[in-house]
Amino acid sequence: MNLFPINAGNLKLDGGAMFGVVPKSLWQKTNPADANNMIDIATRCLLIEDGNRLILIDNGMGDKQSEKFFSYYHLWGNHTLDGSLKAHGFHRDDITDVFLTHLHFDHCGGSVQWNTNKTGYEPAFKNAHFWSNKDHWLWATQPNRREKASFLKENIIPLEESGQLKFTSLPENDLQNNSELGFDIFFASGHTDKQMIPLVKYKGKTIAFMADLLPTAGHLPLPYIMGYDTRPLLTLNEKEKFLNLAADNNYYLFLEHDANNEIITVKKTEKGVRLDTVYTTEEIFN
Repeated sequence: MNLFPINAGNLKLDGGAMFGVVPKSLWQKTNPADANNMIDIATRCLLIEDGNRLILIDNGMGDKQSEKFFSYYHLWGNHTLDGSLKAHGFHRDDITDVFLTHLHFDHCGGSVQWNTNKTGYEPAFKNAHFWSNKDHWLWATQPNRREKASFLKENIIPLEESGQLKFTSLPENDLQNNSELGFDIFFASGHTDKQMIPLVKYKGKTIAFMADLLPTAGHLPLPYIMGYDTRPLLTLNEKEKFLNLAADNNYYLFLEHDANNEIITVKKTEKGVRLDTVYTTEEIFN
């Protein structure tokens, strides 16, 4: 097995929205804001090469939205999904599976692209299966009014219409072994219903792709929960459970949205689970 970080692009989001009820005087110590209160956000995806399978976990915002849409997110840097795949010797047509932690636009937007003459949409990975789960799919396709702006139909419906959509099995408890894809999945419903956190076994280590359960290292304290989360008290319990597992089992936490910290480990302290060591993906994957 080989693992590769895939940088699908960078954006900025409102720091207050990213940290909910936590005062700026606290969160800006780890996630400094610009003059408009915006903080740097990555969309760092993970590529798993395992035998004949090439599995991409999440794929960023994509590039099919309007200029006005992207202006809200202040894109920065030169990273692109295709450029990052190419840097590791791959093309999107090589991808056999796209695993979507959840269907918010910044995690799945790259799944779908315009067709050649821009009259409609088509899957951006023509040879891949797209993986979600039935409960989250229903949640995303019949969205509540609070999350509706994050579930864009053009990112979701073409996957079903293509016949390339697959559902992973749902768990009897929070943690499910997934023989279909070769890694365990931790299910978390505080951010959005049935978000999936993959746990990949690699060279004796467990790499946990944190998605929006832990967006950045700055979100480690339990009350540091995004304003975007639909059930913040549930997130509180899920974070506590997972971070204790991570500390007890020395998980390596792959941070999708942290623009500065790629992978971290955590430890238990008198104040709760806190940052232990920061690693680059190169240090862990090579």
